[in-house]
Amino acid sequence: MAKKRDLLTFEVDGHKITALVAEPAEPTGKPLIAALHGGTYTAQYYDVAGSRDGSFLDVAVAHGHPVVAFDRPGYGGSSALEPAANTFSRHADMLANALAQATERLGADSVFLVGHSIGGMIALMIAAAQPDIPLIGVSATGMGAVIPSGGAAEALGSLPPDDTVDLPYDQRDQVMFGPAHTYRAEGVRQAHASYAPTPVRELIQAPKWPTEHLPALAPRVRVPVHNALAEFDALWSSGAANVAAFAALFTEAPFVDAGVARGTGHCIDHHTLGVATQLRQLAFAEECAHWATHHKNGNAR
Repeated sequence: MAKKRDLLTFEVDGHKITALVAEPAEPTGKPLIAALHGGTYTAQYYDVAGSRDGSFLDVAVAHGHPVVAFDRPGYGGSSALEPAANTFSRHADMLANALAQATERLGADSVFLVGHSIGGMIALMIAAAQPDIPLIGVSATGMGAVIPSGGAAEALGSLPPDDTVDLPYDQRDQVMFGPAHTYRAEGVRQAHASYAPTPVRELIQAPKWPTEHLPALAPRVRVPVHNALAEFDALWSSGAANVAAFAALFTEAPFVDAGVARGTGHCIDHHTLGVATQLRQLAFAEECAHWATHHKNGNAR
């Protein structure tokens, strides 16, 4: 598909944060979607066409949303952090700052925050901190409440902590994709261009996040929450009980929509049915915009 992407650069505490930006040809007034990629990817994660409908950026723009997809620290053009400082909490602080700058620079009246995998963890951390931006909702995909013990996530987290790993494509594909019938060869080819070397400290933090961070931060999220776990996720447990357990933690969210992305593996967006989840995210963003307009300030009508 024909694409027009701009690259924005932000400065946060002396560090550079870069982002891909895609916008409709004409302003629509719809919320700005801010997207955070997971581990082993750059912001290009959101520009991989898993289906013939195109990438997440394509689908969102086609439905009238401007999108800013950030490179997290150490990925793409964003500055790397020293190993000891490379924590999810630090990422959340820096990206919240960059998001505030992007909101002002792009003239957005409302923001819908999207994150995949580790990006979903950080998106929820940003939402829980209740940043000074017009945040109307958050969607965290490819992450949930339970990582099975002895699985791929723990294996990745057992590597030397200060290393940066660049896993071969075939090893990544085994973890990121579902069965052969769930993806297109073109989606896999494009996904390879979005892969990046990964600080092992991220892979160590991720399996601990559901127990060390999620229970405390979930009740502090006061905007609507969307969640989708892949049916064939190699890293997370996507059974019905675990999906329900995740949703139940968000006791202060106005509403929560948690479910399973059928016919997908961990990198949901890169699968043929990834577009189904993307459309659900956009529909949820519309619901959040309605809530923000009519209920956020105590207005019942």
